[in-house]
Amino acid sequence: MGPRTTRRHRRQRRHRFAAAALTLVTCTALAACSGGATGGTGAGADGPPVRGGRLIYGLGADADGFNPVTDSFATQTYAMAGTIIETLTTVDATGRWRGLLAESVEPNEDATRWTIKLREGIEFSTGEPLTAEIVKANLAAQKASPLTAAVLAPVRSVEAVDAATVTVDLGSPWVSFPSTLSTQIGMIVPPASLADPDGASRRPVGTGPFVFESYTPDNRFTVKRNPGYWREGLPYLDAVEFRILPDFQTRAQTLESGGLTAMATQRDTDIVKFGKLAERGGYRMFRATGMSVPELAFMLNTAAGPTADPRVRRAMAHATDREAFIETLRSGLTEPADGPWSPDSEWYAPGGYPDFDPAAAKALIGEYEREKGPVRIELLSVPDQSSMQNAELVQDMWGKAGMEVTVRQADQATLIQRALLGDYGAIVWEQFARPDPDGEYSFLHSKFVRPVGSISINMSRIEDERLSAALDAGREASGEAERKKAYATVQERLRKTLPFIWVDHLSTSAVITRSNVHGLDRYELPDGSAGKALVGSSTHPFGQIWTSG
Repeated sequence: MGPRTTRRHRRQRRHRFAAAALTLVTCTALAACSGGATGGTGAGADGPPVRGGRLIYGLGADADGFNPVTDSFATQTYAMAGTIIETLTTVDATGRWRGLLAESVEPNEDATRWTIKLREGIEFSTGEPLTAEIVKANLAAQKASPLTAAVLAPVRSVEAVDAATVTVDLGSPWVSFPSTLSTQIGMIVPPASLADPDGASRRPVGTGPFVFESYTPDNRFTVKRNPGYWREGLPYLDAVEFRILPDFQTRAQTLESGGLTAMATQRDTDIVKFGKLAERGGYRMFRATGMSVPELAFMLNTAAGPTADPRVRRAMAHATDREAFIETLRSGLTEPADGPWSPDSEWYAPGGYPDFDPAAAKALIGEYEREKGPVRIELLSVPDQSSMQNAELVQDMWGKAGMEVTVRQADQATLIQRALLGDYGAIVWEQFARPDPDGEYSFLHSKFVRPVGSISINMSRIEDERLSAALDAGREASGEAERKKAYATVQERLRKTLPFIWVDHLSTSAVITRSNVHGLDRYELPDGSAGKALVGSSTHPFGQIWTSG
């Protein structure tokens, strides 16, 4: 690789383990997020799939590497690496987990032991068969990795019972454990990738429908059809070329000019413009819904600075006009958020979030200042246009309540590192798009809080006994009614303690394609059931997409 790539990977190694939480954060983030797809406007009956063709897909950011054990996976990483590396489980059309590489994942009576049975006849693109020993080695590597160890903290042992069977023993019940195996944690790579982490970061290998072809950092990532793929007849495409185009406007213009056949976007103006064009048949648009929609929030440091005081956090909530964000920056397309899950989710429970009340905000800030002095807050944002607009709008709102807010830009890796170390006051944040609410356990539970200056997976450092107890109850309860009760308490405590100032559900996350791109709105799982076709802005399966004309 050239000097640029070498420097890049040195930088990755510096940030790799510090960026542990990025594994699980953005959806923007995770391939396991559930949710529906709306759109396909202007499309008639697609007819039978056609083999061949090349999809050119625009992404807003590059990956930090493609090794699921050592590299932080954000949305764009899942999009690219997911064409090559598959997970043990996946998500069906209802948001529930189902087997992918695993034919079944079965619990014992109290969900403290899970038995994973692998499908027969699966091989890596190298020709090496998938075995229980390889799965055991992958899970052991994830358990040992500083990047993902916190997620697998309940795992006590992993054993290969025979060539196709793995048992996982836990220290406590974990009813949604299989859902975790549909994320980066459950991505399975061959032994050679485990033995060569740096090589695996640059040249991913897996069991998926495509194989690695080429990668130019900050430019493009290309995969081609895997001729030995275990699902007969798939994939349909010959190749997928991902182009890295951070600027929203450039990405949209490239799609219009024919330089792209599909793109991911979160920009409201793209939704409005291409939505109208789709109605006339020139494009198709697919928008994520339900649990796949991330929430925009401002994450607050509850362990240091003015934001450690509950009065300041409540003042920030009262001072934040969520409707103004929606009208000003989202063209009225989104709905206000008051917690991590949207009202169209089965897990949602209403009530208790502070109303927009500028007078109450000023009173709380005045009370704090009389005791402790001025409220000065540094607000961090990545340097993209959308994030900065959010930062600047809330800076004005909080300023009117009497807070001195300074907006600072930081690249993604630096921002995540500062979040993990507690070196911030507030951060523009997107998260909470997992299919099961247990997926947020590590980010909210008190046992994952570490002192400021040490890496804390619970990055807001919120410590609340009732919140943690509810998270434990939701993880361990076997009945759905019990779990819903537990997660109602989670929402109530988040609205009370306010480690996040919620803004809206980012339902502007979408994929826009040329009219000749088919199959993105449907996905069939190996057992014949319907899978979750669109699971976020740019996180969806590519193996059953095809083009015509």
